[in-house]
Amino acid sequence: MLASNLKSIVSDNVLHAKWLNTLSYMENAGAKKISASEHKENVNLIILKHAAEEHRHAYYLKKQISKVDEALCKTYTNAELLSPNHTKYYLHALDIAVCRYLKAVFNLSGYDLKFAAYLFVTYAIEVRADELYPIYQAVLDEAKSKVNVKSIILEEEGHLEEMMNQLVNFSDDWENHAAEVIKIETDLFDNWVTALAAELPVSA
Repeated sequence: MLASNLKSIVSDNVLHAKWLNTLSYMENAGAKKISASEHKENVNLIILKHAAEEHRHAYYLKKQISKVDEALCKTYTNAELLSPNHTKYYLHALDIAVCRYLKAVFNLSGYDLKFAAYLFVTYAIEVRADELYPIYQAVLDEAKSKVNVKSIILEEEGHLEEMMNQLVNFSDDWENHAAEVIKIETDLFDNWVTALAAELPVSA
C-alpha cells in the first residue's frame, strides 16, 4: 500500500512537495523530542549527534522541495502537510503510549522515564525509517526524480545500530520490550498511511 501511495504522490508535484514537507516536519519533531529528553547535565555524544542529524534531515528534506517546485511548502502549516492531524498526532501519541508502557513495566519516573522513552521511541522510529526511506527512494528512482534520500538512508541505518547498542545496556530483555513498542508504533503508522491514502486522487 505504501509503495503505491508513494507512486501517486511522486507523480503529482503539489502532493510530492507536501510529502517532503511532511517528512521534514516529522524529522524536526523527532529532533525536538530528543532534545526535550536530555538531562540538564548528563548529555552524551550520541544524543547530541542524533538530535543534530535529525535536524539536518528536516533541513535536507525541506531543501529537496525546491527540486519539485520552489514556490511550494514554505512552512509547516496544516495546508502544507499531508494528513496534518495524523502527522502531528503520530509521534506525540507514540511517546505517550511508550511512556505509559515503560512506567508500568519498569516503574520509572522523571528523567529516567524520559530517557527510556527516548531509547524505545527512537528505536521504533528508526526501524520504521529503515523501511520507509528505501521504499521512497525506489519510487524516486523509478520516476527518475531529481529528489533523493540516499544520504538519509545511510544515517538512519547508523542510528538504528546506535539505539540497539544503548538498549542492550538498558535492559537484558530489551528485545521483548522493543517488540511491544513496535506494535504500538505499527498501529499508529497504519492509521497514518490510511489517512494519507484518503488524500490521494481516487485513481490511486
